[in-house]
Amino acid sequence: MKSEGQMRVGVLFSSGKDSTYAAYLIKRQNCELTCLITLKSENPYSYMFHTPNIDIVDLQAEAMEIPLVKGNTEGKEELELKDLKATIKKAKEMYTLDGIVTGAIHSNYQRTRIEKICRDLDLAVFSPLWNMDQEDEMRHLISDGFKFIFTSVAAYGLDASWLGKVITSYEVDKLVELNNKININIAGEGGEFESLVLDCPLFNKHLTIKEYEIKEIDEYTATMIINRAELTSK
Repeated sequence: MKSEGQMRVGVLFSSGKDSTYAAYLIKRQNCELTCLITLKSENPYSYMFHTPNIDIVDLQAEAMEIPLVKGNTEGKEELELKDLKATIKKAKEMYTLDGIVTGAIHSNYQRTRIEKICRDLDLAVFSPLWNMDQEDEMRHLISDGFKFIFTSVAAYGLDASWLGKVITSYEVDKLVELNNKININIAGEGGEFESLVLDCPLFNKHLTIKEYEIKEIDEYTATMIINRAELTSK
């Protein structure tokens, strides 16, 4: 139940660590996580939207016991923003939202476009990760109880061996080393990797992957395709 003065927010949700962590931080600020909002893009190289294993959001929403509003887009640059606006508008009308939560860290491309859409729809925008240090975010995720894996890699220094294993402080140390050597984004916001959250303080159940396959494109590019997953008790 919403308490007096509590804002009702919709979370732009991708299944990955950033959107999930943003939701967690906003809830700690006494906002009500009213719904999750997900766009499924037909374009695997979308400028705006996370695409690997996006259908897992249904299980994650169930684990959080939060309604999910889904939209579809062909993923064409700029035109996909119309689909995003339509889906946010739908969510606002369905759940009487006051604001939108984003997981943007340093991407002005995403942040400015989402802010314009929300201005048009008279919605506040919350980006609790904005300008957070990349290494700090990764270490806070682990210390705050987030269990997540990489589901794709696309950067020199990373390979298929990174896929599917839970990220720990050891892996973050390795990413810091790679950043020092070749300047990759430790948090993956430059597309170096995509992530999937299996468990966190927002989840009432744990996401368990039952069947998957690895598709290697080249030495430094690979994707984990999840064929079956389910929720299990903690």
